Amino acid sequence: MDKKRLQWHPGFFAVLQIELEEERRFLRFYAEYNLTRKPLQIDVLVVRKETGRVIQKNIGRIFRQYNVVEYKGIKDYISINDFYKSIGYACLLQSNTERVQEILPSQVTVTLAGEHYPRSLHVFLEKAYGVHMEEEAPGIYYIKGLLFPLQILVIRELSKEDNIWLSRLRSGLKPDEDIEVLMKEYKGKERNPLYETAMDLILRANWETCQEVEKMCDALRELFADELEERETIGLEKGLEQGKMAKLITQVMRKREKGQSAVRIAEDLMEPAEVVQRLYDLIGLHPDSDAEHILAYMKSWDKV
Repeated sequence: MDKKRLQWHPGFFAVLQIELEEERRFLRFYAEYNLTRKPLQIDVLVVRKETGRVIQKNIGRIFRQYNVVEYKGIKDYISINDFYKSIGYACLLQSNTERVQEILPSQVTVTLAGEHYPRSLHVFLEKAYGVHMEEEAPGIYYIKGLLFPLQILVIRELSKEDNIWLSRLRSGLKPDEDIEVLMKEYKGKERNPLYETAMDLILRANWETCQEVEKMCDALRELFADELEERETIGLEKGLEQGKMAKLITQVMRKREKGQSAVRIAEDLMEPAEVVQRLYDLIGLHPDSDAEHILAYMKSWDKV
């Protein structure tokens, strides 16, 4: 397994959708959502499709119509500046509309997710605003009395039963308690791009642990045998010629790197918005993949 820097944000984007999978049909997920024409991106924007729909999943119970989610990677932490930045993003989201209060402030929430408990932020909020972090569930803390409802997700503290994937989105996992559990959950979902992204990242982050256990190495080879064989065949997307689709993927990649939104890219290229949005999301999930591999992922996406 190579030593290149792991991309944790695409993994978080995938795992967030996995965790909310049972209610995914009620939500829209936007990776690196552009708040303005110039690059200014939220890690994830979750939009509730139906007004009044209450999300039952523990990490989504706080959700309203528009939900700003910021994630701090494994070697990072949730800081006081991250708090203000996220509140600022929520303010821009609410205000950057054509009509006054087109997005009601009461319909916006903020979520900050990280591996460790933000003690400095906790102390600061108590002193500056007189608010407290109240534990709603293991690893889930609500902060009330601010401009927007806010929750902190402490990944290391989340329930391993209720949040099978998100609680294990980190290094330092144990073979029996963690890796084997994920392997069982992954079985039968090998062609789902969300699960594939999450599993690939988690295994890379815990590769030394996997290699130390011989039976686990054998199980991993068996688990990924069909997937490796499948990757040898590159498919087409809904009858579009491979050359045309590869060219489109390359164009979307370039424009995405410049901070353009999926909507704007679709308009500029005069391509179907649904196709461009799907490509946009897949490129975000697999930032190191080339156009051919995005084609393959796109084919598997339709099978989900």
